[in-house]
Formats: sequence, C-alpha cells, structure tokens
Amino acid sequence: MSELTYLLRDGNVQWVLGGTLLLGVSSGVLGSFAMLRRRSLMGDVLAHAALPGVALAFMLTQSRTVAPLLVGAVIAGLAGTWCVDAIVRHSRIKEDTAQALVLAVFFGFGIVLLTHIARSGAAGQSGLDRFLFGQAASLIGSDVKVIGAAAFGLTWAAMLLFKELKLLSFDPAFGEGLGFPMRALDRVLMLMVVTSVAIGLQAVGVVLMSALLITPAAAARYWTERLEVMVILAGFIGGLSGAAGTMISLAGAKLATGPLVVLVATGLFVVSLTFGARRGVVRNLLQHWKVRRRVAKENFLRILYETWETTMTEAGSAGAEDGAPSARAVAVNALARRLGWSPAALRRRLMWAHRRGLIDWAVADTEASSGLRPGDGFRNGPGSDAVRLTAKGVAEAEQVVRRHRLWELFLMYEADFAVDHVDRDADDIEHFLPADVVEKLERRLKDVYGPSGVPPSVHPL
Repeated sequence: MSELTYLLRDGNVQWVLGGTLLLGVSSGVLGSFAMLRRRSLMGDVLAHAALPGVALAFMLTQSRTVAPLLVGAVIAGLAGTWCVDAIVRHSRIKEDTAQALVLAVFFGFGIVLLTHIARSGAAGQSGLDRFLFGQAASLIGSDVKVIGAAAFGLTWAAMLLFKELKLLSFDPAFGEGLGFPMRALDRVLMLMVVTSVAIGLQAVGVVLMSALLITPAAAARYWTERLEVMVILAGFIGGLSGAAGTMISLAGAKLATGPLVVLVATGLFVVSLTFGARRGVVRNLLQHWKVRRRVAKENFLRILYETWETTMTEAGSAGAEDGAPSARAVAVNALARRLGWSPAALRRRLMWAHRRGLIDWAVADTEASSGLRPGDGFRNGPGSDAVRLTAKGVAEAEQVVRRHRLWELFLMYEADFAVDHVDRDADDIEHFLPADVVEKLERRLKDVYGPSGVPPSVHPL
C-alpha cells in the first residue's frame, strides 16, 4: 500500500492513469453500440487502418505531438471505412471479406511508411513504432489532455445521441420510417469509433486497440438485457481495466501497459462469462439443473398417476376405491416395471418424493389392485410395498397429466401429427406450457368438440 500511495503521488503516474482510465471508459461506451451493430471487427480494421495516417501525419508535420497524429489517424480510419463500404456496395464481396482486405492493405502500407521514416533519419521519428504495440508510460501531460478531452467529448456525444444510437442498434428500418437520417447516424457512429481508436493508439497500440473497444462491451452484455445498464457497465469495466492494467504495470510488473490493460479486460470478461447474472455459464447451468429437476419431478408424478390408472383398469376395479387422494395406492413393483429403473434408483426417487410431501407409504390391498406379482418382494420405505399420492401429490400430478393430454389432443386432432409422434412431442412441451396457453387449449377444444373438449373417439380425461 505504501508503494501504491507513493506511485499515485507521482505526477507522471497520475497523467498516465488518467489517460488510460478515460480511454477505457470511452472505448467501453462506444464499443457497446459497435457490438450491437455487429461492427466488432470494424474496430480492428480501423485500428490497423489508422497506422498509415499516423505515419503520413508525421511525414507532413515532422512532429510527434498527439494532435496532428490524431487527425491523421482519424482521416485514415475514415478512409478505411469508406473503402469497406465501397467494396461491399460495388462488388459481390461480403463485408467480412472487405474488412479483411482493407485491414491487411492499410496495415501493410503503414508498415512500409514506418520503415521509410526509420531509414530516412528524420528528426523526431524515434518512438513512432510504439503505435504498433502502445506504450502508455510515454504519455506526457499534453498528450493526456488531448486524449482526455477527446474521450470526454465522445462519451458525452454518445449520451446526447443515446436514443438515436439505440434505435440504430436495434431497428434502423423503424428509425427511417420515423424520419431519422439513419445512414448519416451510422456514419457519425463510425466517426466516433474511429476517433476512439485513434486516441488509444499510443496507449494500447494498433494490435490491441480493438480488444479494448469490444471486450468491455462483451463483458457487460452478460450482466443485463437493458442497453442503458450495458453502456454504463461497459464504461465502468473499460475504465477499471485501464486503471488496473496501468497500476499493475507501474507497481512492479515492469511489463508493457497496453497488453496488461487488455489482459485485465479479458479477465473481467471471463468473470462475466462465468458468473454473469443474465447469460453467465453458472447461471445457465443452475437454470438447466432446475429445469431438469422440475421435469424429472413432473414426469415421475405423471407416471405414478398413470400407473395407478393402469392397475385399476387391469384389475377391473376402477370403482373399488373411494376416489380420495389417500386411496390411490400403487405397488412399487408395478412402478419399477413401468419405469425400468433399478430398485435403488426407484428407492431414491420415492424417498425424495416422500420428503416433499408428494407420496405416503402404503400397504397394497390385493395383488390384483396393487399390481403385485408372486415373488416380487420389492420393499421400499418403512415396511411398505406400495405408495399412494398425497393430496398435494394428486393436485400436482393431475395438473401435469392434464397438460400432457391436452397437448396430445391438440397435436392429434388440430395439428394433424402422426399418432406415433404425439407422445414424445407432448413429453417435450408439457413442462413449459404456461397457464394461459393451457386455458386457450381447453377453450379451443371445447369450441370444436363441445363442453367436454374431447373428440368422440377419445376417452374422457
């Protein structure tokens, strides 16, 4: 902490830290719109396309001050954008191919110009190669002022145009219908992205600038579905990446600042990918586990209910019991045969259902009514050879069976599905039918087949 405090008191460290912090914020904000516009690769194209602009600006001014080099980078970036659009518009080449062509040609031209400058012996040419990989430690007060002013202006412009950029990102055709100049707005967005790329070249470099532009936005996307929140989070992640990477570099790592900034941003992206509240891997796994658990529970209740129906029908004694939920006993042997499970697996499932109050242990009344067979001898629970659904279990089981059979009837008699395909489709869909859809199915079937909602050739539910 003492070393960190000492570093923060250093004027040069403050300039570098402020520059990378503002650069990260503006890159995250603009990267959000670029990513939603599916222009992620354009950041890489513009970063490489800006290199010849930097070289030409130096050749014209013979100065390494940031302002003229920034202007040259912006002009070259806009030229690269125009080339991509022209290639796509006037040829059969796809946009990704055009972007790759422009990136390679402009970057190659920039390397040729840098080589020429290095061999010419021009005064002040030393250090231009830092635009390739970046060197934030070389920033001075005047450089940071230009970068900070540009970054603040870009962020402020993005906030002022937020509604228009939101419309451009999600539904440009609707925006055109409202009378907005969406084509011009897209050009403004590309100009802002080009400027953001240009101001980051000296700190992060041509090679890594696209990562700083897109990675914070991609990380923020895993935490929210709202654009407002995503833009704020992307700016925060970008600023945190810039500040943390700078401090790690200056505090003792003795490594280049630009790559460390990008690595910190990548680390935050991995954290977001893993633990994101909206699309994170852990959340998806938990949701998948909950869905599988609910589906297994509902399938088990349905099979338990249908097994009871089957045993009553086979015994010819559907009216032998009083119909109360507590009277619906099912032999565990019949259940095991229907499921095809091992006794151990069935025992675990029965114990799970008993703990949740869905079943009670029972003793089968007769071999016929319970489904017992000579020599079965399957024992499960405290001295029980059968189970019965509780009132809670019956209520849940009847809802599952009701959804399953309604969907089967709809597929067979309304959607004209083959009979041998209906049961599998019903198994897949029944667990995800909302209550309003179930009500619509009932109304639809009742409108067609009368109050019972059941075709004449089908037994009542």
